[in-house]
Amino acid sequence: MKKSLIIQVAFLLLFSLSMNAQTTSDSESDVNYPQFQFKGLLQARYLESFGNNVDVLGMHHSTGDITQSSFDIKRMRVGLNTKLSESTEVVILVNLADFKSDTQGKVLENAYGKYTFNKYIALTGGQFRPAFGIEELVPVDIIKSFDFSNQYYEFGKNGWTSFQIGASATGAFDIGKIPFNYSFSVLNGNGKNQEKDNDNGKQYSSRLVFELSKKHKINLGLNGGIGKVSKEKVFAVGADITSDFKLTDRFTFDLQIEYKQGTNHNLYFSMPVSKRTPNLDDYVMRGIYFLPNLRYTVNYKKLTSLELSCRYEFFDPTFKMGSNVRQTYTPMISLEFGKAYTGRIEMGFQIDDFDRNIPDTSTYDNKLFVIQFQCRL
Repeated sequence: MKKSLIIQVAFLLLFSLSMNAQTTSDSESDVNYPQFQFKGLLQARYLESFGNNVDVLGMHHSTGDITQSSFDIKRMRVGLNTKLSESTEVVILVNLADFKSDTQGKVLENAYGKYTFNKYIALTGGQFRPAFGIEELVPVDIIKSFDFSNQYYEFGKNGWTSFQIGASATGAFDIGKIPFNYSFSVLNGNGKNQEKDNDNGKQYSSRLVFELSKKHKINLGLNGGIGKVSKEKVFAVGADITSDFKLTDRFTFDLQIEYKQGTNHNLYFSMPVSKRTPNLDDYVMRGIYFLPNLRYTVNYKKLTSLELSCRYEFFDPTFKMGSNVRQTYTPMISLEFGKAYTGRIEMGFQIDDFDRNIPDTSTYDNKLFVIQFQCRL
């Protein structure tokens, strides 16, 4: 407990000092600060469920009328990046689409400050997405599928991914001829927009990335985390690899593979005491996904590229106790307009297949057709 407290105090002290520091180069530079950069993202969709008595949100209904086709606004994000100096920045991001439902614990996504000493170390504090896999480092508007994977959201519910409150140290350097970057985070672990930590436990996570090939952009990532939740020990581990091959002047092929495993304490503590075992270690989740993507550069009038992808996911929320594997196939075609997905039209399916269907829940086989329009700045 004392060791944990010392680490947390050290993080806060370093971050506080860094936010007040000003480098000589800043004061002597001709660049005027602060600098502001506004960002925005709109994702609007049409959804149609082809599942048997399954609505567009994936919920099965034994009786009654259900909504099997609908238009939807998935995200309406507005963000502001402010550089206070060459080394100091503050980032704010909100999702206005969250106002369409209960806003508790929603809307505010990024809210953090970052101070970069040099390429070897930078400190971040506030609410942010800690590095714990491929998806945590990529904005949702430039991923090669409709949305993040199932395991991303489940590990987010358990405090390792998605938006969390805490502090982080990141940096990069070379190990011989191999470029290497790292991230170390200390988190409350109970999600975004929380008034306070819900217990005295913290979650400690790390990520290491090795650039194995610069030509083909082959990167190997290793993730690990430990912590305490309600005085119980929890853990998470993962490994991933990315690559990007240029096949011809117009064709490129990139691939993402990611595996994660960890304690599903969110599920454990949500269950009635009478329906769970006394051992938290009995509840462990694991998942893996493959995301191949073929890109053809068009550059014809406003059309920039055509992309084909099909993500396959295997996720089991508790493979030791009551295993119920969810397999998800997401074939998709994407038309890109402008640079860096300024405009994008995506069309495809999300096909869920469970080992066991549970009536009147979202754990039920479904085929969801999606057309998604995206515009970003």
